[in-house]
Amino acid sequence: MKLSYVLAAGVSLATPLTAALAAETSSASAPVTTPATAPNALLSESPLPLRYPPFDKIRDADFAPALDAGMAEHLKEVAAIADNPAAPTFENTIVALERSGRTLNRATTVLFSLLGADSNPARLKLQAEYATKLAAHGDAISLNPKLFQRIQALYQQRDKFGAVEQRLTERYYKRLVRSGAQLDEAQKTRIKAINADLARLGAQFNQAVLAEVNASAVVVDSEAELKGLSAGQIAAAREAAKARGLDGKFVIALLNTTGQPFEAQLENRALRERLHKASVARGSRGNEHDTTAIVAQVAALRAERAQLLGYATHADFVLEEETAKNQQAVNAMLRQLAPAAVAAARREGAELQALIDKEQAAKGQPSFRLEAWDWAFYSERLRAAKFGFDESQLKPYLELTNVLEKGVFYAAEKVYGLRFKERKDLPVYHPDVRVYDVFNADGSQLAIFIADMYARPSKRGGAWMNAYVSQNGLEGTLPVVANHLNIPKPPAGEPTLMTWDEVRTTFHEFGHALHGMFSQVKYPTFAGTAVPRDFVEFPSQVNEMWADWPEILSHYAQHYKTGETMPRALLDKVLAAGKFNQGQATTEYLASSVLDQRWHQLKAGEVPKADQVMAFEARVLKEEGFDYAAVPPRYRTPYFSHIMGGYAAGYYAYIWSEVLDANTVDWFKAQGGLKRELGDAFRAKLLSQGGSRDALDLFRGVVGHEPKIEPLLERRGLKVKGGADGKVATAN
Repeated sequence: MKLSYVLAAGVSLATPLTAALAAETSSASAPVTTPATAPNALLSESPLPLRYPPFDKIRDADFAPALDAGMAEHLKEVAAIADNPAAPTFENTIVALERSGRTLNRATTVLFSLLGADSNPARLKLQAEYATKLAAHGDAISLNPKLFQRIQALYQQRDKFGAVEQRLTERYYKRLVRSGAQLDEAQKTRIKAINADLARLGAQFNQAVLAEVNASAVVVDSEAELKGLSAGQIAAAREAAKARGLDGKFVIALLNTTGQPFEAQLENRALRERLHKASVARGSRGNEHDTTAIVAQVAALRAERAQLLGYATHADFVLEEETAKNQQAVNAMLRQLAPAAVAAARREGAELQALIDKEQAAKGQPSFRLEAWDWAFYSERLRAAKFGFDESQLKPYLELTNVLEKGVFYAAEKVYGLRFKERKDLPVYHPDVRVYDVFNADGSQLAIFIADMYARPSKRGGAWMNAYVSQNGLEGTLPVVANHLNIPKPPAGEPTLMTWDEVRTTFHEFGHALHGMFSQVKYPTFAGTAVPRDFVEFPSQVNEMWADWPEILSHYAQHYKTGETMPRALLDKVLAAGKFNQGQATTEYLASSVLDQRWHQLKAGEVPKADQVMAFEARVLKEEGFDYAAVPPRYRTPYFSHIMGGYAAGYYAYIWSEVLDANTVDWFKAQGGLKRELGDAFRAKLLSQGGSRDALDLFRGVVGHEPKIEPLLERRGLKVKGGADGKVATAN
């Protein structure tokens, strides 16, 4: 098992594995059909193609024995490495570590993946039980003094190794140091306690957020209140109510973001307000799901741990490993963009207010002030007025299977020469999941791709990619990767018609999948998306460019009834509206990014107590210029799952990566756009390299220059005043 995974194992259960609490009769968990006397499928390699997980053979009862056996096996393997009487070599130490922990890796990968994609009470209980156990396991390895001595000895002679081996040795050494290997025994004891507490609190936070999402669903008494929704959406709301024992009523489920999709459609302003207020109140209402105490404890513990490890703040600790390198570079970028974004949002808000005033006057009714729950509704009306279309005109052309197979897959075929073939013979953890073989242009198998597209109560919110099996040359494995989205499933027999945002998200997540599938590295530590957090979003954002590329769009945007291709006039309107509402979109994202940084730039002793969490959030937003009530943060602190996990002090990564993305899109366009030779170059020079080389060096190797901010500003229609030299502050 790669040591980087082990060192993060205690944190893994605290990452945003926000799987919704499932009912006792939860969605299809394949283990239900497996006899209790069957062997534990997690204790051996899967016999299925590419080690694809045998979901039909894995029982919930298998996880605890596999986790226990995996930890014991792993500790024995590490002890053999640490106690080896032979002098340390790259092979007997680093490579041996890379090969260790296979059983634990297999068990944790499947468990964590299912916690996100198809949770149930048994799995949530495992999450809570094993959070501190896995944290302790990671500490037992990272704080093993004999292991550190061997790695330190290799680090001191790393100049004798090849470039990739040198980089891997440096990675091991730095991660052990950053885990506390050089601390005294008292400090190590405290680090272990902090890690255990953070793992426990992270699991509690995730489960509280998910329980609150379900508990906060809005119940509607009459169909008349749902005016503006489609017949299919109303039917789904009726079914959701029936599932809760509320026959005759309607239930609107919440997503984890502040803004809720139905706000764009509901004509009933009072219901929009109810929906919005239910969303923003989550986690801070003083009920059993309140997370403010957890947030305060986590922030304080992170600050204390950073100080123990020699860093001023948790942000300094995190950013040292990112391409940004320090909080000054992140703050400079965020504060450069924030005024322009907020100014653009205020201009957009003024346009929306004018529209409200005009429409209310036409009705002979008094006007009202634009509020956050009005923004999506009136921006759709303004889009229709300015560009001659709205989402309702687009959706009939955006049927899910067409988008995936004739859009996302077709783009990958044109750019990279890939071929896809659906297969029905492999087991899945839920009936809605689709599985595809992925082939290179020469017919050789590249990977297996899993598409899990629909929302359900047992699935966490958002969209993400994960690898069930990562590529690496050391073990000869090929990737098994999955994309997960949360598209509402229509009633049986009706087509799944997507919003434009859902289409872009589908292309985005497949960009992550390509990054994992194209990996061509030797060592597991560097496989696939194992790159800095502020670089990992870059390839996925680049892949979004094909969503509205005319040749690709015309291939998949076909009317679900007639098969008619989206009219060119409508396509042109979509393209023309590319910068519409970007002030609002950028502002809500930047506000959350700033909150993340300010929470993690606090020193030990500066973290507010639980009863001051929301006051701290309000003060930060005001100080940083985000005190525009009509555009709240995309995530507020009590349900900001990203920063309770892997994106702590790293949520800025999306905009940082988008700078690189915008530069790369310009490179594609300048070289001719949709051309195989460009895709092959991007694959060979960047996507296949994983974390085996410096991330910014990979970027420069493709585009030929340092990252510039102008392409991003142009894309988002923002104007920045003063101080911009055109380059992004990066550390080499």
